[in-house]
Amino acid sequence: MSSPSATRLNALRSLLTQEGLDGLIIPHSDEFLGEYTPACAERLDWLTNFSGSAGIAIALSDTAAVFSDGRYITQMDQEVDNICWDRLHIFQTPPATWLASHAKPGSRIGYDPRIMSSAELRPFQKQSGTFSLVPTDRNLIDQLWSDRPAFPSAPATIHPLEYAGEDSVSKRSRLAHTLAQSGQAAAVLSDSASVAWLLNIRGTDIPCMPIVLAFAVLHDDATVDLFLQASKLPADVRDWLGPDVRVHDPEDLESVLATLSGKSVSVDPATNAVWFAETLVRHGATVTESPDPCLLPKACKNATEQAGTRKAHLKDGIALCQFLHWLDSDGQGTTELAAAARLDAFRAAQPDYRGESFPAISGAGPNGAIIHYRVTPETDRKLNPNEVYLIDSGGQYPEGTTDVTRTVWTGPDSPPARLKETFTRVLKGNLRLGRARFPEGTTGQALDALARFDLWQAGLDYDHGTGHGVGSFLSVHEGPARISKVANPIALQSGMILSNEPGYYEPGAYGIRLETLVLVEAHPATETTRAGYGFETLTLAPFDRRLIDLRILGPEDTAILDAYHAQILALIGPHLPSEAKKWLETACAPLNRA
Repeated sequence: MSSPSATRLNALRSLLTQEGLDGLIIPHSDEFLGEYTPACAERLDWLTNFSGSAGIAIALSDTAAVFSDGRYITQMDQEVDNICWDRLHIFQTPPATWLASHAKPGSRIGYDPRIMSSAELRPFQKQSGTFSLVPTDRNLIDQLWSDRPAFPSAPATIHPLEYAGEDSVSKRSRLAHTLAQSGQAAAVLSDSASVAWLLNIRGTDIPCMPIVLAFAVLHDDATVDLFLQASKLPADVRDWLGPDVRVHDPEDLESVLATLSGKSVSVDPATNAVWFAETLVRHGATVTESPDPCLLPKACKNATEQAGTRKAHLKDGIALCQFLHWLDSDGQGTTELAAAARLDAFRAAQPDYRGESFPAISGAGPNGAIIHYRVTPETDRKLNPNEVYLIDSGGQYPEGTTDVTRTVWTGPDSPPARLKETFTRVLKGNLRLGRARFPEGTTGQALDALARFDLWQAGLDYDHGTGHGVGSFLSVHEGPARISKVANPIALQSGMILSNEPGYYEPGAYGIRLETLVLVEAHPATETTRAGYGFETLTLAPFDRRLIDLRILGPEDTAILDAYHAQILALIGPHLPSEAKKWLETACAPLNRA
């Protein structure tokens, strides 16, 4: 009996033949090019059974492949049928290179221009000497997906000034002025997080991400064309948007773009589908490739958002410390799903909790070595004695978004010496990066080695970035800055929130990741030092002292960790029940205490 994946792949191949195509490129993205997509846009998952949030597939008449990065390689191997699909590392075997070597000369390869960005399509265009790329006028996966879920219908909501800190008129005026200075009449916005930030609205269209799926065009006079179904726009939200925001049905998108004929329009090749540039050019506009104008201002949180994220992390820290106390007291023998649900319940007891910021990565023992492990009823594993448990989770609060990872030892015996050594090296990387001071203009790539240094000294490393941006009651993964080996021209600036998450993964045994969120803060110049930046640590949750080797940690890092733990106890302790507070006092006691 053939697998569902094989049945669907065969159906796709039959449709390709009918369409006069020899292959199809299937990205994970939807029309809004977001990392996370609604159920109706999980086309890659439907076809291949790969549920990761980053990937792409290529189906040819006689072969097929799925590609993803190092975070998902183990998951991809578990989910994807290796009889139907090759499973490949996207950087070691780039999809365009694979296609060039596997497509027969003269092949016609289809793609949907509404769900691929210019940046994503460009490598395929460079390799298209032996094949031709053919845009399809509809999505071919949708033609086959008979029980495809409906588009989200939940309404947009207001994100009030007490959380946003700046009204939409001010934001639009600032960005419109920049557009006008650069000679652009308008900018196309496909990133729904940008639209949400610009207009101070939110929604529930994406699980774990409080956005409403919408397109927008920002004009140089600070007006906006917003493309959103009328049924998703309650009267109070319509009033909130004001008269300078014109609302259109999404079906009217092309006709509104046509009114930009003869004008210069900014289109971000990474965040807009290639369809936008092609449509604008077809209607006589001049397209200028430039970054989404909302990305950098959105990343640099204002004073209200900074104060809000501290409040969110206080709430989150209370829930986390209650969970860690429960885990230490009663967690052994529970399952990964039950542990994640218990943590979510502790968060739900906090005021204004709006849900997880992503599905929790709850991995016991060998499952923790799967970097983006997604526990299911089929994989749900017990937390056994004397093993490592990794919990990576986050919460959404109107004040801010959290993301934290802690790795704990279940006991009761002492952990092995090598495990303690590796954990401590990961911890030293977190502390080393967290205390970094750096000059203006420094990028995340320049800081990445700080988190890896102590692992490198032992011949170890991890196959993911060290830090990603985090939104303000928006996406838990936000650009444009990051901390990574990969080059990125965006310098870290005051107000950015990033993760600090070094790790180490022993396949088949355990995973270690220690993640705190940090806020970039300015350090003024003194008589002897230049002005620069540093990090304020936002996350408030102790590290498992049982896994720390003090000889490797060293006196400087011991003092830094003791100070961090003392801060946690002072801020979180007063909010905990008595038994949890006693546990926290022990967890946060100075490390050299007997």
